[in-house]
Amino acid sequence: MTSAWLVCGVDEAGRGPLAGAVFAAAVILDERRPIVGLADSKKLSEKKREKLAEEIRLHALAWAIGRAEVEEIDRINILQASLLAMKRAVEGLAVAPDKALIDGLHCPALSMPAEAIVKGDASVVQISAASILAKTARDAEMIEFHRVYPQYGFDRHKGYGTAEHLAALKRHGASPIHRLSFAPVKGLIASRY
Repeated sequence: MTSAWLVCGVDEAGRGPLAGAVFAAAVILDERRPIVGLADSKKLSEKKREKLAEEIRLHALAWAIGRAEVEEIDRINILQASLLAMKRAVEGLAVAPDKALIDGLHCPALSMPAEAIVKGDASVVQISAASILAKTARDAEMIEFHRVYPQYGFDRHKGYGTAEHLAALKRHGASPIHRLSFAPVKGLIASRY
């Protein structure tokens, strides 16, 4: 291994929600510019995530966001869509990594070696950084969708199946950004016809 050996961390955000795209991020950190406080995005406050996301975008050697749309999730399933978003994120990097470290059990098909690491977002700083970028990018889009579809409360639950969201789904039906293949949405549509 040379000193130029580049590792990217990859993670996704939004596998569980009933609405919106699934996002992924790939990050190659710059060893000369360490970022303090990187951790699993789910363990950080929204304010801390936003601050760290800004630092990552400023100081990382390279970063990219990938996504798979609702139609793709419904067509190929959420696992395959998550892997597709991850592949798109890695392929979007301005600098090609020598290896990819992927959070979870599965690796997308990539042109470089990849290793899946369970709970990698809590133990590998590159994956932590990717987890933060993916989550903040997805949350920002769901807040934008709240402006288009305010009746669902996307600004609060970000598309997850909360009691508030399920009640809004019953009242208003599915929006164009709802995942029709997900059981709560599918069941609701079936019960309406």
